[in-house]
Amino acid sequence: MDKLTIFVALTGIAVALQAGVLLAMFLVLRATSSKLESLATEVKTKVLPVVDQTQTMLIEVRPKVERVAEDVREATTTIRGQIERTDAAINDVVDRARLQIIRADELLTRTMDRVEHASDTVHKTVMSPMRQISGLMQGITVGLEFLFSRRGRENGNRRERRPVPQDEMFI
Repeated sequence: MDKLTIFVALTGIAVALQAGVLLAMFLVLRATSSKLESLATEVKTKVLPVVDQTQTMLIEVRPKVERVAEDVREATTTIRGQIERTDAAINDVVDRARLQIIRADELLTRTMDRVEHASDTVHKTVMSPMRQISGLMQGITVGLEFLFSRRGRENGNRRERRPVPQDEMFI
């Protein structure tokens, strides 16, 4: 056999093999194409209506969401203003309470000073004269006891002098 015949036979086999591969590729692509077409049909029938509904719902909900966002902004502004007013009121109450506490402290201090002054005045005007009178009375008592005890000794009756206790003083 000649080389040319072998070459032509081999080329024929290669072309036939290529044709088989191309036929197999065609059959696989056709099967895949039919599966893709059925998948595309399924997507069109199931997914696209959901996408359309979602888009419609977003169009309907968007103004409501914007309104809610605006309401939240307004509520935040209102709440912030209320908090500022409440803070100012609390600060005012605290300041007033502080002033009242200072006034009460001053009043209590003045009252205590007056009580102390009154106590000193009572001590000076009542207690000092009472001590002087008590001292005078003790002096008179001692003098009288001394005088009477002398007469008693002269009469033979000896009496002992009684001490006057200091604890019985008027306080």
